[in-house]
Parts: sequence; C-alpha cells; structure tokens
Amino acid sequence: MVTILGPTFEEMLHPQTIAPAIRARALDMKTRDPLDPINLFNITWRDGNNQIYYFVMPKALTGVDANIVVLYGKQFPTGAHKVGAAYSVLVEKELFGEVDPSQHTLVWPSTGNYGIGGAWVGCRMGFDSLVVLPEGMSAERFERIESYGARVIKTVGSESNVKEIYDKTHELARQPKVRILNQFSEMGNYRFHYHVTGNTIVELAEELKTRGIGSGSISAYCSAMGSAGTIAAGDRLKQVFGTKIIGLEPVQCPTLFNNGYGTHDIQGIGDKHVTWIHNVMNQDAIMCIDDIECKKGLQLLSEEAGMETLHKRFNVPQSDVEMMSNMFGISGICNVLGAIKTAKYYDMTARDTIVTIATDALDRYYSVMADMTRRFGAMDEAESVARAHIFLDQKTDWVEEGTVDARKQWHNLKYYTWIEQQGKTVEELNAQLDPDWWVEHQERVSEIDAKLAAARK
Repeated sequence: MVTILGPTFEEMLHPQTIAPAIRARALDMKTRDPLDPINLFNITWRDGNNQIYYFVMPKALTGVDANIVVLYGKQFPTGAHKVGAAYSVLVEKELFGEVDPSQHTLVWPSTGNYGIGGAWVGCRMGFDSLVVLPEGMSAERFERIESYGARVIKTVGSESNVKEIYDKTHELARQPKVRILNQFSEMGNYRFHYHVTGNTIVELAEELKTRGIGSGSISAYCSAMGSAGTIAAGDRLKQVFGTKIIGLEPVQCPTLFNNGYGTHDIQGIGDKHVTWIHNVMNQDAIMCIDDIECKKGLQLLSEEAGMETLHKRFNVPQSDVEMMSNMFGISGICNVLGAIKTAKYYDMTARDTIVTIATDALDRYYSVMADMTRRFGAMDEAESVARAHIFLDQKTDWVEEGTVDARKQWHNLKYYTWIEQQGKTVEELNAQLDPDWWVEHQERVSEIDAKLAAARK
C-alpha cells in the first residue's frame, strides 16, 4: 500500500511554503472534493491568501475593555482544529515505523472532534480507523465519523466518561494488529498546538497591533481542556510574551479546581482527569464555566431572535452578528466566557489582548440546540436580553490561581490516571516537573519535519 504523507509542522504554520502546485491543488479540492487526501495540505490556521482565521469579539457583547480575539477552527478540513492534532499524532507514528496502513487498525479514543479528525485523517492516509466515542455525544459527531469511512464503538456515558473509553481501548489493544492513538498522551498533539497554533498567535499579535488592537503582545491565552492539546499553544506564547495561561473547566466537573467530578455538556472538554500532555506546572489559573450558560450563549448567537436583539438592543454590528452566528460550538462559547472572566479578574485594559479558540462550529450542535428549545422554549426578545447578560455579567467566581502548591496539586492528580491505570511510571511522571522535559518535546519539531521531508522525496 502506498504511504500517504502530508505537511510538515512548518508547512502547517506557513502554508505558503508548500510547493505551489500542491498548494493550488489542495485549495481547489477543499470545496470540490473534501475527502481527497490532498486536503491534508489544508491543515492550517490560514486561508488561501495566508491570512489567519480570526475574529475580534465586539466589546458591546463582552463588556470589557480588553481585546478578546478568537481563532476559529471551522475552516479546517473537518470543520474543527482537532484534525491537526490527529494528523500530527499519526504522521509521527508512521515516520518512526510504529504503524503501517497495510497491517494496522488505528483506534482513536475521543469524546468528539479528535475522533472525527482521526476518522478523516486515518482514512485519507489509507488506514482502517475505529473511533471509540461515548454514546451520549451529539448525533452530528457520529454521522460525520461514519461519512469519512471510519467505524464507531459507542461507550457508556457522555463527555466526562473517559474512563469507559480507556476500558474499551484496553480491550481492543490486546488485538495484535490494533494501535491506539491516544490524544490524551501522545505528544504529537502537544507539538501541533505548541508550534502551529502557538506561533500563529505570535504572528497574529503584530497584525493586530497594525489594526490598532492591543500593544503587539498577548496578555492571556484561555483554553478549556479536553485532551489539553490546545492549551499547549500557551507554552509558546509564554516564552515569547510572558502570557498568562488560563485553563477552563465546567462548573459541573471541576477536576483541577477542587478534585471534582460530575457530568456536563460542554462537549470536547472536562474529562475527570488530568491529561499526560498538559503542562500544568506552566498554568497560571484554573477557572470554571457553567455548561448551561455556554449552551444558552450559543443559542443567543445562532438563532434569529438572539441575533436581532444583539444588533438592535446592544448595538453589535450586523457583520459581527452574522459572523458569530455559525462560528462557535459549545466549547468556543466556554472559551469566550473564560476570556471575559480573565479580563475582569486581572483588571485588563484596552492595551491587553486575550486570545482564545473556537475549536469547532455550530454545524456539530443543531441537535443540542433543538433539545435546548424543547427544554426551555423558543427565545423571544426578553429571553435574548437575559442571555446577553451571560456575557456582559460574567462573574469572577470559580477562580484558582496557579500558586506553587496549586500547580503541584494539579500535577499530582496525573498519578491516578497515568500510573494506576495507564502503565506510566512514577519516574516518568516526576520528569514532567522539569521544564526541560517540555522543551525537549518542543524541539523535536525540527527533527520530525526533517524526517517527513526526507520521506516525501
């Protein structure tokens, strides 16, 4: 079987460095045939003109002076940025001879977007792919996975039932031709966001300054944690700007905040454990967001009554209303609420820029929005006004700063998943306390790029 290889980390960061003929064909196929493997070269935060996909939140909605800027993932090949992490994990495994499309079935443990990304990437690269996903996730997730040619195993529970996913993958791993690509522990996920997402934001800071937005620096980076891949971009931003890294969790499942547990519906985050690839020793605070506020906020931005109210009652520009109407999923709203909370908690001003991520978009949540209407009724103007205050009146409760003791506590929580359940050693866990452990993984980007470039010749 022919091995199919895609872009290097550097090409995902700067797609203009891709060979012109390949870049042109990839851009053509993005809409003409989204399942063509050439679309691997569309895994990037930039459009065909090399402009970054970002949006500046209107201050009429955020209610804060600080600039809140959202990178949005809906333009990635699967409609979510997790496809970049899935590709990076798989291509590293293939380059180092750990997987072979002629022999192995790939298993992608996920609560949603990583599984969708794995289904798309794995099948485009010639692998038999199997996604393990909780049965309680949105119907759109299952439909998307199967449309890409992958199979699905449904496990018990919903977003916060990751242990049940692990139990199934342990069972599958006993089969000799199965390989588990675990987003929660594979450093390819970390490297994609550290190098590609992180450096994209570094370059965005200067672009924003030329538009009169901020001072050319990034004051804070907010990200909810699912696999904790996305938050790795903060490690790069802290190196360049001294950026505060703010992690977000659901109020209903506050694992880092107070060793909490529970069930929630911010699909894609908050999984009752601390992932292996999460550099908690570099995190400056953990904040908790209410899942129902996220879902009500998404309805406000995406349904006609809410859109009309935002424009007429709150003076949000019509172009912004239209842009926001399909740009966010539930976790993206969580991230924006966290950014607002960050601006208020740290008394940030118009010179400050906070960056966050809309990992996926509305197209994954029509069924969830319909269920919200059944539960709470259709929105009218009065309800829309009330929901706008979810953004405008976001409080600064549920905040714990990353003190020395807090960071050690967050780190220690890894023991129960990774040592007791997943076969890591205490020595491996303790090694993560050394910042150089993370730097060594960051520096492997150039090695992997060189190996990939050689393999493509």
